[in-house]
Amino acid sequence: MTSSPQPNCSIAATLSVIGDRWTMLILRDSFRGVRRFDEFQQSLGIARNLLADRLARLVEHDVFEKIPYQEHPVRFEYRLTPKGMDLSQPLVALMHWGDRWASVDTHPAVVLVHDACGTAVEQELVCWHCDTTISPGELRNRNIDPGSIAARAIEVA
Repeated sequence: MTSSPQPNCSIAATLSVIGDRWTMLILRDSFRGVRRFDEFQQSLGIARNLLADRLARLVEHDVFEKIPYQEHPVRFEYRLTPKGMDLSQPLVALMHWGDRWASVDTHPAVVLVHDACGTAVEQELVCWHCDTTISPGELRNRNIDPGSIAARAIEVA
């Protein structure tokens, strides 16, 4: 039995924009400071036509913006927009999952640290109301009625 996708599934919508291996690696490199087409191509070893396609999709979805850095010939840098910057936490979560479950090494290849003090950072789910860290088993889905006050508050934010 096959199921049809849920019409308002945020995960499915996200995957339609960033849900392939190359796009995720382009985003990873962007957070590491890669900006130019040739730098992405050299870093990733991706075919130029695939890279052009993925970058165009990220620009189309306002994850990257193209900024010219040279006039003759015209060349662009690809910079994360605020929408793109919001992908930092999901990428960190995927990295941590990969360190734990998919890596063949006993130690992660990269450790993320707080720039100001050099301490390794952790990623946790926090209930700010209770001021406590929560586990995935403590999460529940709650559908929001489109006409509710909560739904209108989310639209404004």
